[in-house]
Amino acid sequence: MELDDATLKSLEHLTEMAVNYGLDVLGAVAILVIGWLFAGWLYRRLLSVLKRTEVDATLRPVIATVARYAVLVFVVIAVLAQFGVQTTSIIAALGAAGLAIGLALQGTLQNIAAGFMLLFLRPFRVGDYIDAEGQAGTVDEIGLFVTQLTTFDGLYVSVPNSKIWGSAIINYSRLPTRRLDVVIGISYDDDVDQAQSVLLDLLKNEPRVLDDPPAQVLVKALADSSVNLNLRCWCDRDDYWDLLFFLNQQGKRTVEAAGMSIPFPQRDVHIVQENGEAAGAATSAQD
Repeated sequence: MELDDATLKSLEHLTEMAVNYGLDVLGAVAILVIGWLFAGWLYRRLLSVLKRTEVDATLRPVIATVARYAVLVFVVIAVLAQFGVQTTSIIAALGAAGLAIGLALQGTLQNIAAGFMLLFLRPFRVGDYIDAEGQAGTVDEIGLFVTQLTTFDGLYVSVPNSKIWGSAIINYSRLPTRRLDVVIGISYDDDVDQAQSVLLDLLKNEPRVLDDPPAQVLVKALADSSVNLNLRCWCDRDDYWDLLFFLNQQGKRTVEAAGMSIPFPQRDVHIVQENGEAAGAATSAQD
């Protein structure tokens, strides 16, 4: 069966279109794949190079991420241009899409803005231990959207940047020294001056306790069952926890070695007869 001239021309036209558009599709796929792989390689390469420079560790992942997204944007533009889309039309479409996305993702843009503010004002750096209204941990990375933390017990926490920026931030690693307070309770029958003296000697003989400001032992409170003494001193921030545990242990041993005791909570019970007179002496009972 022979085909007429019109059918042959249509087939030739369809074949020519398939070849042309097929080449365009193949070229677009090649650009997309190569661009995607190059963006990933550039991200890893920048991180590796920046580690060998003096660029702050907080900025390294942000610079690498921005470079990766910039490459991906150019890749998308190149793919669209492969199909004959004009550059001006692409820019206009990106602007309109950016406006629409910005209105729809206000929370995400807040995280990006907060991330830049955190990087600019530097309330903390990578490696600092912080507490932002209950979100506490060591800072691993400050990204464009979230800040990654590792808690003291080894848990991974991802916190939106806007939540951290909008809260009060406590940075435990910012300053070189910290004040340490330990409360030791003694009995009301014990000699307060003697207790202060032996506990102050404990602080003065401990090398991790700084001389300036000088250590103090203060009467903090006359509690229900004990006289509470406050051991107050300053130390390097890296020594804080070890020194805290040490002084709790040695404080107990020191007052006991001096013949004093750390009393347990107790309560006086008075038995009263119906006529209101006391039936007997007061007794004590442990809570």
